[in-house]
Amino acid sequence: MDGIGFDWDAGNIKHLAGHDVTILEFEQLMRNDPIDLDYEVTGGEERYRSVGLTNGGRFLTAVWTVRSGKVRAVTVFPAGAREKKTFLERSL
Repeated sequence: MDGIGFDWDAGNIKHLAGHDVTILEFEQLMRNDPIDLDYEVTGGEERYRSVGLTNGGRFLTAVWTVRSGKVRAVTVFPAGAREKKTFLERSL
């Protein structure tokens, strides 16, 4: 993920803040080799769901897409027990 830009605007920044997640945490998650869980196509756009860790060790689940060559957070929230378990199993 290094070298890839991120797509931020007031909408997705506000949405993350509503889940008590910062821009920096999302960017760390994406740079720290998250585990891809699944993806779906919504409105013609591929959206991926991934789980991983921030530099501070916080588990987060992210739904994200790529727009104009940049990674865009759709939503990010604290990971649930199942996502944490999946991450730990696949990371070993």
